This record gives sequence, C-alpha cells and structure tokens, in this order.
Amino acid sequence: MADSKYSNVSTAQAQTVRADAAVLARPGAQSTAPELAGNAVLRNTYRLLSMTLAFSAITAATTASLQLPAPGILLTLGGYFGLLFLTSYLRNSVWGLASVFALTGFMGYTLGPLLSAYLGLANGPALIGSAMAVTGFTFLGLSAYARSSRAPNMLQFSTFLFVGVLTAFGLGLAAIFFELPALSLAVSGIFVLLMSGLIMYETQNIISGGETNYIMATVTLFVAIYNLFASLLHLLGFFGGEDG
Repeated sequence: MADSKYSNVSTAQAQTVRADAAVLARPGAQSTAPELAGNAVLRNTYRLLSMTLAFSAITAATTASLQLPAPGILLTLGGYFGLLFLTSYLRNSVWGLASVFALTGFMGYTLGPLLSAYLGLANGPALIGSAMAVTGFTFLGLSAYARSSRAPNMLQFSTFLFVGVLTAFGLGLAAIFFELPALSLAVSGIFVLLMSGLIMYETQNIISGGETNYIMATVTLFVAIYNLFASLLHLLGFFGGEDG
C-alpha cells in the first residue's frame, strides 16, 4: 500500500518503504508494522519540512529586504487556499512537491512585509529572533513529547482542534475587518495554544498511521509552525516592542 501511494512522489521514499517491508517480513515483526510505517512517513515529513522552512525563510527575507508590499487579505486568502487545494489534489504525484514549495514560498512572501514592519522597531531584530527561538524550541519539544509514552492521546481532540482553528480563524478575520486590536491579540494567544496542540496531534497522527502522505503531513506541520511564529511575534511585539 505504501509503495503504490508514494512511488510517484519520491524514489528515496520508495526505498525506505521497501526497507521497512523487509523488516516486517521477519518473524514476529508484524506487531510493529504501524509504528515502522509511521516512522518512515515521519522521516520523510521532517526532510521535506526542513526544506520548505528554509525556502520560506529565504523568500520572507528577500521580500523584507526588498520592502515589497503586502499582498492584502483577499489575495493572501485566495493564494493560500488555492495553493492548499492544489497541493491536496496533487499530493500523490511528483507535482505535489512543486505545489508544496509554491504554497510555502507564497506564505514566506506574505510574512516578508510583517518582518519588515518589525525590523522598523528599535528592538525588532531581537523580537524576531526571540519568536524564532521560541517557535523552534516549542516545535522540537512538543514533537519529542508527542512521541513519548507520557504524552496524552491527542488524536481524541481532533474535533476540538478543528473547531478551535475555524473559530480562531473567524475571530481573526473579524479583528482585521473591524480593526479590533484587543481581539487580534487574544486570537494570537489562542493560536499559540491551538498550533501547539496541532503539532502534537499531527505527530501522533503520522506515527499511528492516520496520515500516510508525507506531503500533506508537511503542509499541516508547516502551517502550525508558521502560525505559531506569527502569533508569538505579535504577542512579543505588543508587550515588548519599542518604537525606532
């Protein structure tokens, strides 16, 4: 099943799946089948995630250095959901890789003007660095914790996370259109919690075999990291920002 699903995406992944299949052929190894398959998907997810994060960071830095204008809320939403749909549609083909880079690159572009605005603050570089550090430590810590035996089963909170993200997204749009800074700040705090939960959920979902497509797993984790960073930057900027 894994070979047929991923052979069109990556030769390297197919080799990984075949190696796992050889292990499963050993006597007594069948009980570890879901774990081995999940670990194979997780490894490929982390590889692709690292590349998309680097590509998005380069795009954001270039956009900020060139001081390109923000695309606007309508273009941002249209571009994001359009590329997200395209990536989902192409997830089982090699074009899915091109689509995921287009999506993450576009999200990096939308982040550029925000970084440029924070760089205009006296302590802007420190705020951005702090947000990046906290985001990195949070992702690594939660990913490790989600794989430990002490972690709660986040898969049972799938509905809660889904409803929570939709609600926070709607509140975020309301804060933008009605210019409600207090609501926008509250939404950032909510997103920090929701994205932290989403990182744990998706990690466990991959390991358990619930998510078997590493392209879509990469998209989920990338979006969680992106929103976590942007939300932390907003909170840090509000409480610790200094005018330049």
